[in-house]
Amino acid sequence: MTGPRGGMLELAVLGSLHETPLHGYELRKRLNTLLGMFRAFSYGSLYPCLRALLNDGLITEEEPPADTVIGRRSKIVYKLTAEGKERLHELLTQSGPSSWEDESFGIRFAFFRHTEAEVRLRILEGRRSRLEERLDSVRTALARTRERLDSYTLELQRHGLESVEREVRWLNELIDSERRGTTAREDPSTTERPHAVQDGTKRADMPEADE
Repeated sequence: MTGPRGGMLELAVLGSLHETPLHGYELRKRLNTLLGMFRAFSYGSLYPCLRALLNDGLITEEEPPADTVIGRRSKIVYKLTAEGKERLHELLTQSGPSSWEDESFGIRFAFFRHTEAEVRLRILEGRRSRLEERLDSVRTALARTRERLDSYTLELQRHGLESVEREVRWLNELIDSERRGTTAREDPSTTERPHAVQDGTKRADMPEADE
């Protein structure tokens, strides 16, 4: 599998199987929920991806017990191998420009719980930088062409601009949260209360331990 699309489908499959073994139908449903949120997902691309992962030894397929077979056809269960876990870890450590793009950012974000804090922060900051560049470009173009646009096209441009601005604000909040979590993890004074930070988010609702 080559190219960003193949890489993102590979990540989505390996990440889903990391959480639990799945048969093809369950995996298709999960990927449709995950990938369908960010781009069109073609089922025709799933089985070539699975075959490539099988050939590379990243996943295995197992026949279910005989008493679980439905009709004449058994449901093959796909499981992650040790090599597959290593490949997933490799994918989750990548934080270059390709992980900031529209095509891949949502997939990377969906597996942030399996991603190291430093990598999460780099991806979030990279995504914010990319969107800020986009905002500057759109604002410049809008200022230059505003008087030549009809009212509907102008509203569409404004809607797109507001959508990007909202995402930038959301990213700012996430980045602040990640930085607070990193600071808390690095601050020796927090070692007495390790439950105070979980996945970069402070837990204010947890009671103090009894003396």
